[in-house]
Amino acid sequence: MAVDPEAFDVPVVDYDFSKATTPRALIEQMAQAGGFTATKFAEARTILADMRSTIDAADADPSKVTNWLSFPACLCATGTRGFFVEAVKRKMFNVVSTTCGTLDHDIARAYKHYYHGSFDLDDVELGEHALMRLGNVIVPNASYGEIIEAVVMPVLEEIYNDRLKETGKTGADAWIGFGSIHLVWELGKRIGTPDTFIYWAAKHQIPVCIPGITDGSIGAQLFMFRQQHRDFHLDTLADEQIMSDLTWDVETSNALMVAVGFPSITSSGGISTGVVLTVPFTSPRLPSMMEAFPVLDCAKPFRGGKCARKPLMFVWKVTQACSSRCWALTCSV
Repeated sequence: MAVDPEAFDVPVVDYDFSKATTPRALIEQMAQAGGFTATKFAEARTILADMRSTIDAADADPSKVTNWLSFPACLCATGTRGFFVEAVKRKMFNVVSTTCGTLDHDIARAYKHYYHGSFDLDDVELGEHALMRLGNVIVPNASYGEIIEAVVMPVLEEIYNDRLKETGKTGADAWIGFGSIHLVWELGKRIGTPDTFIYWAAKHQIPVCIPGITDGSIGAQLFMFRQQHRDFHLDTLADEQIMSDLTWDVETSNALMVAVGFPSITSSGGISTGVVLTVPFTSPRLPSMMEAFPVLDCAKPFRGGKCARKPLMFVWKVTQACSSRCWALTCSV
């Protein structure tokens, strides 16, 4: 990259906290303050605002605008889930890729609480008290696997019976076209509550693709249900078809990807996190047509998080051929 010494003409300005009385005012000052990632944070706000205006102008029509959202499950174990719920509720994003654990936490927290804890707690001792640790969040067994099984297994029976009636078919033929996207809609319609992500995805029929749908507690429920009904299937290629169809003729595409290095109480921090971060690139056309693509990575490489640096490096390499508004923001906190 050639250096033009005359290009450096924007001065760094100190914060004036007497004027930073609102989040908007503080972010405006971050844009002028420099300070490593502060400027990028402010730019991300501007990009997201533009994305919101674009999709609102198209009334969230996916044939005109696709705003992609991808994130791993662990964030739904925290209050950050509220952002995803509100974003889908307002139709700021109209296509989502995430992990199986998102369903786990979203459904579990609709019926039970998670609690504040500490990174320093002993996992063995916690286990002796029927508790699990997800980073500094404490998840009682009763608030995770037990409640998920109690809520999900009966509704899978309903979904199964209704699908056979609707299609008039039996065996695997009845499940052609029924993948994780339709599963999320059915779960959201039947057991989602207004404070859940799946409720609004179902209400607005927003595709939520989960490439690693068996990689979590919900996946375990699906497997156990199949022991009772061996003809039960999920058509994962139907998900791929829907995602592909969304990319070919759309006029404008944008995406927000959120990656977090965070210990996981399920394996969804592994394959699913890697998959969810790369799904927006699986279409032959999508990488080259992205018009805005901020990438937020909060991984700690020394923590051994499976999403630490490799996905970010992959994203960075791919986005070199994309829009000038593609960049990566790292925040090791």
